[in-house]
Amino acid sequence: MVADLLVAVAAAGSAGVVYLASAVRVIKQYERGVLFRLGRVRGDVRSPGLNLIIPFVDRLQKVNMQIVTMPVPAQEGITRDNVTVRVDAVVYFRVVDAASALVKVEDYKFAVSQMAQTSLRSIIGKSDLDDLLSDREKLNQGLELMIDSPAVGWGIQVDRVEIKDVSLPDTMKRSMARQAEADRERRARIINADAELQASKKLAEAAQQMAETPTALQLRLLQTVMAVAAEKNSTLVLPIPVELLHFLERGGRPSPPDQDQDRAPAPGHTDGGRERYADGTPPLPVPGTDGPPQVPVIDPDGPPQAPVIDPDGPPQAPLTSTDSTPQAP
Repeated sequence: MVADLLVAVAAAGSAGVVYLASAVRVIKQYERGVLFRLGRVRGDVRSPGLNLIIPFVDRLQKVNMQIVTMPVPAQEGITRDNVTVRVDAVVYFRVVDAASALVKVEDYKFAVSQMAQTSLRSIIGKSDLDDLLSDREKLNQGLELMIDSPAVGWGIQVDRVEIKDVSLPDTMKRSMARQAEADRERRARIINADAELQASKKLAEAAQQMAETPTALQLRLLQTVMAVAAEKNSTLVLPIPVELLHFLERGGRPSPPDQDQDRAPAPGHTDGGRERYADGTPPLPVPGTDGPPQVPVIDPDGPPQAPVIDPDGPPQAPLTSTDSTPQAP
């Protein structure tokens, strides 16, 4: 009897352990449990930790509450400006209501994936190519709103949607490359022209300053020669500026006539009875002392003038006065 009793107790204990093991459920920290009793949701969502259920009557289904990263397959579409593109994206979402995610939708991950694909194709058709390439933040917000609206009823919250890549045809890539190159060339020419304009203004100011001080041009030339001479194995070509030729030309010209009066003739320097200056230039002739004889100016109402007799010329007739009185014989 004792042995039978011990066997019965051991069997009951074993059955109790098996029953307890089948009734215990462990829920992790990032999970929540939804209890179905005879096919109906019973009670609130079970929290993480050790939970007991009725074996063969209750079924506890766990739901992951972590953020799910779901890539959206590349979708091909035509933009509003008639450009064919392929766009792929990624969706970040998480479950906020475990019971709704299990009851209201069959497979919430597949549902979110299909909704993201259709929303992405709709966004492509409503946008321009420039918006897809440069204004992605606005498109991301619109795509997130389109996916999140139906997902709220499924107990899903969409945290973020990002457009990953925009694939263009090869012909469009070449056209955009040519456009970008032409734009950069235009900006380079504008910058170069602006630099030339500023440099020409500065050169004009420098030329005006050097025109007032010709010595500055010579100093600048010497500086250039020194800079070129510092290089080894170089041929030096020395240019002669036009201002230097003008300076040498002015130095070879005779001095103005008004300066001859201030210079005294050097003693002992004569030329045919004329004295010369020390530099060899003859003085200007003084009227009445040299040159041809001057013709006298005769006043008809004045007294008779004595004729100027040229010893080498013909004999002159005596000059009689018309106003004189006859003389007695």
